[in-house]
Amino acid sequence: MKPPRVLLADRHPIVIEGLRRVLEPEFEIAGEVKDGRALVAAVERLQPDIIIAEISMPLLNGIEAFRQIRKIDRKVKIMFLTVHPDLNFAAEALRAGCSAYILKSSAVAEIREAVRQAFSGRSYVTPSIKKALVQAQMERPGRHDEFRFKLTSRQREVLQLIVEGQSSKQIAEVLHLSRRTIEFHRYRIMKELGVRTTGELIQFAIRNGVVPT
Repeated sequence: MKPPRVLLADRHPIVIEGLRRVLEPEFEIAGEVKDGRALVAAVERLQPDIIIAEISMPLLNGIEAFRQIRKIDRKVKIMFLTVHPDLNFAAEALRAGCSAYILKSSAVAEIREAVRQAFSGRSYVTPSIKKALVQAQMERPGRHDEFRFKLTSRQREVLQLIVEGQSSKQIAEVLHLSRRTIEFHRYRIMKELGVRTTGELIQFAIRNGVVPT
């Protein structure tokens, strides 16, 4: 039987290299990418069985990339290996349909086990995160993050690029939209989040974790 094909997505080459050493030869490394948009493009081209991705990636974060990937390939599994212990990000990733959510501080054996679980159709969450998620759900049943879910998917894409310091012209080029459309999205985002300047918008987004940074 051929080993599962794994696509790696992380901005840091040292993480990619470390994962390669951890996973081979049990798993085949199908490819490597460094940003969310490259990840979306690579899925259709490489047809991996599993994706291992960081949430914080340039141009398009891992969760938004996965939402787009689900429209291309409903069968591919995704596992987030991330620095983010934030429960909001973990809950959002799980709602998006990820198969595993573990931290980069996890042991090598846990990473391998999470990939195996994901490939076999089961889910895996780092125990400390899982316990905290259950506790949070018990304390706040049915309540979602109050800021992140006010924005549309396109608005979250635009907001991430604003936080990364891209101008409206640059964002328009990345998203293949007009500059006028980007300015409209910027206006709607600022109105929705109750801020008046780009500086306030960036501070709000970082402080409240509206986009992963």
